[in-house]
Formats: sequence, structure tokens, C-alpha cells
Amino acid sequence: MGFVFGSRSSKEEKAAAADKVSADLSQPRDPQAPKGRPTPKRAVAQSQRKAVVASTGNRKEDAKRARERRREEMAKQRVALANGDERYLPARDKGPVRKFVRDYVDSRFSVAEMFLPLAVIILALSVVRVPSIQNIALMLWLGVIVLIILDSIGLFIRLRKALNERFANEPRRGAVAYGLMRTLQMRRLRLPKPQVKRGERP
Repeated sequence: MGFVFGSRSSKEEKAAAADKVSADLSQPRDPQAPKGRPTPKRAVAQSQRKAVVASTGNRKEDAKRARERRREEMAKQRVALANGDERYLPARDKGPVRKFVRDYVDSRFSVAEMFLPLAVIILALSVVRVPSIQNIALMLWLGVIVLIILDSIGLFIRLRKALNERFANEPRRGAVAYGLMRTLQMRRLRLPKPQVKRGERP
């Protein structure tokens, strides 16, 4: 009899351990967190999420609740992207490193943010059937590309230096690329919305 109880207990412990591992693996890791460990805030959020996702035993009801939760989370995310609320930002935008990068990029003018309007103007000039105007359009196009490359190289060097000085002990992987991608968007179309003015250094 003791062997039976012991065997049942052992099976239950193994099942519980397997459930815990699968639950941990199902949660996306914060890109700013050390490998294999969520940040304290994320750990709290995960425990709250697990409490909310408790099954009702009814598949349709569970699916309905899951859809409602997703809608609520997306609504909070849209508001956060507009006002910069760190609590509800997508994982790629969270953390002090990413916020610093956004503020650093938004505080300066970059040639790349004018790429779309300039491309429209150059395209309009290039369709005019006048050789001299088409040559001007071609030269403008080459000039814009060169300026964007030079400006991006300068930003890459300065931003990496600023991150190394300010966040020496924090993970910074992908932060510079994140900043360069942000420069390709026009300032008023950027998300999360800029929180600093031009010339206002973070």
C-alpha cells in the first residue's frame, strides 16, 4: 500500500514539475532581461496573468475570455504607444535603454526621416520627359542616399558611445539598430510618440 501511495505521489510531483516548465517556456522573455530570467516586474505580471487565465472548464467561455483579454491588452498598448506608458508598451519598446534610444533619436533631426517626402518629389521629377530635369532627379536621389548613409553612420557611433557610458551594466543588444530604424520614420508618425522636443537632450 505504501508503495502505491509513494508511486502516485511521485507521478503527481513529476506532472506538476512538467506543467511548471511548460508554463515558463510559453512566456516570451523580456529582451532587456538577463538570459533565462524575467525581470522582477515581469515576474509579477506573469503571476498575475496566470491567475487571470484560470480555466472555467468551458472551452467556449475560456476562448471568449481570452479574446476579451487580448482586446483589452491591445487597447492599453495603443494608449501606451501614444503617451509612453512603460507598463503597457510592447516588449520591444520597454525598458530604460529603449526609452533613452527613442529620446536620443527624437531629440535630433535625421536625414532619413525625410526619405519618404523626398522620394515622392524625386519620383515626380523623374517622370517629367525632360532630360535635364531627369538628370537633376537622379543627382538628388544619389545625394539623398549618400546623406542618409553618412548621417546613419554618425548616429551609430554617437549612440553606441552614449549607451556604453550610461548603461554599461545593462543589456543593450539591438538598441542601436532599434534607434536607426526609428530614424526612417517621420517624427510625427513614430510610435511610441516622441516624448522630447528637438534639441532637448535626454
